[in-house]
Amino acid sequence: MSSPYSDLDRPPLSARALERALVTPGGFWRRLDLRAETASTNADAIAAAQAGEPEGLVVVAESQTAGRGRRDRQWTSPPRAGLTVSVLLRPGVRNEERGWPAVPPGALGWLPLLAGVALCEAVTRVSEVEAALKWPNDLLVGGGKCAGILAEASGDAVVIGIGLNVSTRAEELPETNGLPATSLRVAGAPVTDRDPLLRATLRGIASWYQGWRDADGDAEMSGLLAAYRRSCATIGRQVRVLLPAGGPLEGEATSVDADGRLVVRTADGADDRVSAGDVLHVR
Repeated sequence: MSSPYSDLDRPPLSARALERALVTPGGFWRRLDLRAETASTNADAIAAAQAGEPEGLVVVAESQTAGRGRRDRQWTSPPRAGLTVSVLLRPGVRNEERGWPAVPPGALGWLPLLAGVALCEAVTRVSEVEAALKWPNDLLVGGGKCAGILAEASGDAVVIGIGLNVSTRAEELPETNGLPATSLRVAGAPVTDRDPLLRATLRGIASWYQGWRDADGDAEMSGLLAAYRRSCATIGRQVRVLLPAGGPLEGEATSVDADGRLVVRTADGADDRVSAGDVLHVR
């Protein structure tokens, strides 16, 4: 493996500094596992969940060799050029210490959207670029896809993985079939320091998650629904949705409902609600 300092604009993260900032008494994050290289941070977090790890685990990798996005798409990034992080949550388990009941199963679909809101807010604030979400949880910067989010369930645990392109150069970005890939560097972000980006993202996830749990998984009551709608660039756009089954759905994306579904008004005036699908923004 190359030296961590072979790219001076890609310094390694410090586990000690991150733990000091994030793993605090009374805080939500319990343990941070920073790895130089791994196949998949999501797989690592799922393995920890299956071994009985409580919620609050963060797995971060400087290099990921078998990263996956939605629909088993590959997610690639040069070492230390981005943030590759997975978090372990157990929303279906009652938390006596914090007074949280188990969240109803029907509300769990909000978790990747919650992570998207936290990431969008962190990138906007720390990197000083305009960021938005393409439903359900792709991060858009400068018209390109800058990050993806993948949520996976294992028993009563949910693992959420985030891959954010930070200092990736234009020639290092992968070819895509949909939106072009981009990075904060390519988009001209004034700040591309991964440490504050990771801290802000994890603090945002913890804050939104705790508010959502306090509201028993109610996205509207917790303010999550309103925050998502503010961040969502899909609302108000003409879209073509590639559904898991059947033909594509075309129309205007008018809203996101309380269950996190995209509301699409078709040419005949009907409002169809989409819970899963690939969305294309039609120019």
